Amino acid sequence: MKLKLVPTAAALAASLMMGAALASGGASGPTVQVEVQGKIGEVIVNPYNIAPLTAVIRNGGYVIEDAHVRVVPKKGGQEIAYDVNNAELKTHAGIPVFGLYPDYANQVEVSYTRIFQGKKEQFKETYTIRTAPVYMEMNGSVNTKSAFLDVDVKHVDKKYGDRLYLVNNLVPKPPKASRAVWNNPTGGALEWSYGPQNGIVDTKGEVRWYLLPNLDMYDPESIYKSGIMMGFQQGADGLLTWGYGQRYVKYDLMGREVFNRRLPANYSDFSHALDRAQNGHYFIRAASADLRRADNKRVHTVRDVIAEVDENGRAVDEFRLFDILDPYRDNVIKTLDQGAVCLNIDASQAGKTLSAEDLAKQEASDTFGDIAGVGPGRNWAHVNSVDYDPNDDSIVISSRHQSSVIKIGRDKKVKWILGTPTGWKDQFKDKVLTPVDKDGKPLKCADNQCEGGFDWTWTQHTGWIIDSKTDKDVLFLTVFDNGDGRGLEQPPLPDMKYSRAVVYKVDQKKMTVQQVWEYGKDRGNEWYSPVTSLTKYMDDKDSIMVYSATAGMGAAPSKDKAGNAKAASAHPYIMEFDWGKTTPAVEIRINDAMGYQAMPISVESAFNYKIK
Repeated sequence: MKLKLVPTAAALAASLMMGAALASGGASGPTVQVEVQGKIGEVIVNPYNIAPLTAVIRNGGYVIEDAHVRVVPKKGGQEIAYDVNNAELKTHAGIPVFGLYPDYANQVEVSYTRIFQGKKEQFKETYTIRTAPVYMEMNGSVNTKSAFLDVDVKHVDKKYGDRLYLVNNLVPKPPKASRAVWNNPTGGALEWSYGPQNGIVDTKGEVRWYLLPNLDMYDPESIYKSGIMMGFQQGADGLLTWGYGQRYVKYDLMGREVFNRRLPANYSDFSHALDRAQNGHYFIRAASADLRRADNKRVHTVRDVIAEVDENGRAVDEFRLFDILDPYRDNVIKTLDQGAVCLNIDASQAGKTLSAEDLAKQEASDTFGDIAGVGPGRNWAHVNSVDYDPNDDSIVISSRHQSSVIKIGRDKKVKWILGTPTGWKDQFKDKVLTPVDKDGKPLKCADNQCEGGFDWTWTQHTGWIIDSKTDKDVLFLTVFDNGDGRGLEQPPLPDMKYSRAVVYKVDQKKMTVQQVWEYGKDRGNEWYSPVTSLTKYMDDKDSIMVYSATAGMGAAPSKDKAGNAKAASAHPYIMEFDWGKTTPAVEIRINDAMGYQAMPISVESAFNYKIK
């Protein structure tokens, strides 16, 4: 008997699937079934999954060289154009495209040399690359703005029309990022975990890049993958370094990971500052993960250790500031506005200060952690910047809660202190710099005030060396003088507070300091940033870059419908000045944002750096 085989529906489906598989690269031969717009390969948007406004035009299996990219601007917009060195073409397997507009059909012009079988051909092409809208993780609060960056360009001189500014802002703590603190040993700053908002804006106010961290990189529910992203720097090789929580990292502008490392186990709680030094080492502002105090109590400390790690992540040295400085100097701590102790913003405490009795009770207790106080295990130093000086193998730190910028040598001895002389122990008194005028004559100072327009810095941020103007004898320094507790007191009215961007000249032999430039005092309270902010010298344009990052936050608190104190919203200012000038060449305001730092970014160094 002959059996007639009838194919079932399942068998037919399997047959069709097998045929499709063969057609897509099985027995019928390998193919690449993707859309190809030009003479090489396919376009991959967001190639490394964390930078959605980047793309790679793949090389298509060819060797390509000598590429140039131009992102065609919107009408009246800012052009981004750059050469790509051959190392970047190999690294990304194609032409890296940076600076796309979000939610837009971008026109991208490229030119390149294509090499195949020894034949070289030159091409000029235009690609259309569609992007998605900017996405930002929300925390559920009705007070959180959905706009990624609301930018208002006030003025930009022609000289600065090509600027791109990296904006390192913060968004309110999401509840899922606030569920863990250190408890073995007690203390630390782990609860300090605002969400990230990091993007690059052009001088027309358009977002041209942003960081969308995935769970491999950032997980707010993980102790070891959460924390505030801070301390961004771009090196001469174009790569970005920064840190967050228990990590420090290096990535390129395309989102490619160079490394993402845990802090060495001896340290915890990175925030604020990471300096990539000239010798290839990293100076990381962290804390001691486990310190046995003199009273035998074990604590996580708070923002008072600088760890030096080499390029392989080994901790090769450390600066334990509770051993180097005086962690019980309380003159500044007692005059801080408790409504804004860095990013611990509490409008209900605005204008309140700590008394000597408050500090004595605190020290007698086992209350440790990210609180303004004295002694290891509390926020007595609050170091917010570190900068390595290769001229004498030392570091310069900014200590907010000592209102001082301090230079410390490799021997862990203080070289000089730029700050009010009030309250320093005898061993440090001769280290306090003497203010002088332009002719080097000492200025008269009394009661924390000096004549001649000179002022110390108060609860400042970013004590950074101007490397190109500094030698072993004379050091130029940029500082953002926030101004809280100015003169070691709170003013009669909160709207009397102001901030300044300042440049100082330090004669390290004569132990003197001259104030050579300032801006901000005349802007008054509207420009006052009680916390965060930046002043930075830029070699490429011989300019001073300023980010008044929490301007507006120092206004008197209002009240919500329930009668509770409500902090004023901030409106940071990006500003840039020609060297020596006090009229801004750039003024850009960001509305309703919590700023930390901002700085110019070089596309040229990112994609056409000099290969050693």
